[in-house]
Amino acid sequence: MSNPSNAPTRTSAGDPHVSWSSPQRQIQFNQWLAGLPTELGLQPATLSLASVDASFRRYLRVESSRGSLVIMDAPPDKEDCKPFVQVDLLMQQAKLRVPEVLAWEQSLGFLLLTDLGTKTMLQAMDLAGEPPLVQYLEAVDMLIQWQLASKPDVLPPYDTALLRRELDLFPQWYIAQHRKVTLDHKQLKTLEDAFGRIIENNLSWPSVYVHRDFMPRNLMVSDQGLGLLDFQDAVYGPITYDIASLMRDAFLTWDEEFCLDVTIRYWQKARKAGLPVGDDFGTFYQGVEWMGLQRHLKIAGIFARLTLRDGKPQYLEDTPRFIHYIRSTCSRYMALKPLLRLVETIEGIEVPTAFAFGRF
Repeated sequence: MSNPSNAPTRTSAGDPHVSWSSPQRQIQFNQWLAGLPTELGLQPATLSLASVDASFRRYLRVESSRGSLVIMDAPPDKEDCKPFVQVDLLMQQAKLRVPEVLAWEQSLGFLLLTDLGTKTMLQAMDLAGEPPLVQYLEAVDMLIQWQLASKPDVLPPYDTALLRRELDLFPQWYIAQHRKVTLDHKQLKTLEDAFGRIIENNLSWPSVYVHRDFMPRNLMVSDQGLGLLDFQDAVYGPITYDIASLMRDAFLTWDEEFCLDVTIRYWQKARKAGLPVGDDFGTFYQGVEWMGLQRHLKIAGIFARLTLRDGKPQYLEDTPRFIHYIRSTCSRYMALKPLLRLVETIEGIEVPTAFAFGRF
């Protein structure tokens, strides 16, 4: 019986849950794996699925003579591995703990990498207990180390065009496709004005290397210290971005007091290290909030797209967190109040006016 080209096929060895998008992809993989240096001592029978991320990439784990290794499966028609390899080298030069690329078949999108372990910082947390300050401060030190390695004209710029493309995901996918709301002329003007202010504020900050998803889900915990993953989208942009990403996480929420504490500690360390975070923490924190706002508008759009286009509905479960971040930030700045009212209208949130009268 033939297998349709779009139906998953199973590997003949290893974890039976490792499937392939087509028989051709499986053949390419098996040939690539068999052609890797014998001194690696790979054991194909141990092949298993490690993880699948929000993109078209996925990761497999395989045993070898040097212990566990990871294979990135990134179909070249959907994913470009070159940025991953480039940023990986930059991070190694910055003395960060990242996977080492042992083999790369660029034309097929297969990479063999060293393994940073199986436990993320998120998985290592006791979410019901006290916030893990020590781990967050270790992440802060890693972030500063990465930013200190920054040089212009190495990574793509996080410029007006990119910030705008990201913001446009919110009306395109979250408002129109997910919420099924059609904005009128006045509402479109409100969104346009808010986007302009957000971009202007964000780009007023000096640029450094930006990971773009610097959060516990992408930090690996081990006896050797924190490791870092999912860095292929790194850019050169506002210094406020990665600390906003760390403390305004897409997948978990801490009390404002803890977020403020860690951000202050980051600012103090960064300032001492000579990074361009300014001399006034209040001004810096406002910049972080505005950067976080841009990020959560973007993420709301991305997660709606993952659900509606890519069939990954689990991401939208975190929508209430994004809306809370967006509303909290907008409520603190007069220039963002029109955006706050628009978001509340889209969400169907009724806010009592200041002059409400009870019944007599």
